[in-house]
Amino acid sequence: MMGYDHVQRLREKSARLVVGLMSGTSADGVTAAVSMITGTGVDAEVRLITYRTYPYPAAVRERLFTLFKDGASGLSETSELNMLVGHLFADAANGIIGEAGLDPREIDLVGSHGQTVWHQPMLKEAAGHLYRSTKQIGEPAVIAARTRLPVVADFRKADIAAGGEGAPLTPYLDYVLHRSSKAHRVLQNIGGIANLTYLPAGCGIGDVVAFDTGPGNMIIDAAAKRYAGLSQDVDGELARSGEPNKALLEELLMHPYYDRKPPKSTGREVFGEQYAIEVFNRADAQGLSPVDVVATVTELTVESIARAYEGHLPGPIDEAYISGGGSRNTYLVERLRHRLGTSVHDYSLLGYPSEAKEALLMALLANEHIMGTPCNVPASTGADRRAVLGYLTLP
Repeated sequence: MMGYDHVQRLREKSARLVVGLMSGTSADGVTAAVSMITGTGVDAEVRLITYRTYPYPAAVRERLFTLFKDGASGLSETSELNMLVGHLFADAANGIIGEAGLDPREIDLVGSHGQTVWHQPMLKEAAGHLYRSTKQIGEPAVIAARTRLPVVADFRKADIAAGGEGAPLTPYLDYVLHRSSKAHRVLQNIGGIANLTYLPAGCGIGDVVAFDTGPGNMIIDAAAKRYAGLSQDVDGELARSGEPNKALLEELLMHPYYDRKPPKSTGREVFGEQYAIEVFNRADAQGLSPVDVVATVTELTVESIARAYEGHLPGPIDEAYISGGGSRNTYLVERLRHRLGTSVHDYSLLGYPSEAKEALLMALLANEHIMGTPCNVPASTGADRRAVLGYLTLP
């Protein structure tokens, strides 16, 4: 049995081999990455060895989407899926270790985000307390038992306990790996939800601005499924053949989330299935064609990102780097480049594949937990202090 003296041995190593595991808002599957990490904090260096996404079985994904509906599933289903998803995360960890040609005994650590099933960043009050909540499933004890490796997981809660929203987490990686002494950069992720990190030239961690801009692929995917029976609008072909409806677009942009000042985060609790149904009902009532609906919700993603830059960033932008599933939607990227009027590049130009970024983040956060290094970004989450994120589970 592994003891806590193992943690001290990990701290003393000059480099650590870490597996990062991530499943995002779109819940497509588990992305696993193996990386070599040296140092900690601003001196950390991350070298990607290999990565892969392991899709969820269709039946599991269907159960997850049922769980995403507030009040639709009971405690028993949440409990069952927590354990089942833990096994799928363990499968991904063991699979990527094998694909890297490594012996599991060479791996030092696993960092797992789990699968977010609910995220409530707005303050609520009860029993004399103000609180926020978030829930990720994918039981770390299962991952630790199946891999026989220490697992650090559940990274959001310590930031929430420190008064933050528990999101976004990505700004820490963006700051450590991608800050520039000369260029004002935006790192724009377009997943199910779109989020950005703004790194002013020569910034310190207190200067980082990061927040969720609103829907990314989530409503586009839902429209592609509803109107064309597709899981996504590949290359934006549906949107490209349609015409955005300006009246509906402006109506959608009146959602109060867009005017909220950062720090702010969001997810399916705001822009999930129920919101998509409301959008489609409005579009159908106006007689929009299927491709015009897809074009309109694609433009919603573009315009909400652009207005976030214009309304919430404190300085100029020299260059933007796009990651996430939306980076593969060529029409979406074309529209964003046109709307922003600035240099827009694929994230891979910074030296890492877009698809691996969030799994690498989980590996880095796990490394920082072991090293005792705070890795939330209070300026972005609203926390009142820096915090070491995650919980350690030993096999």
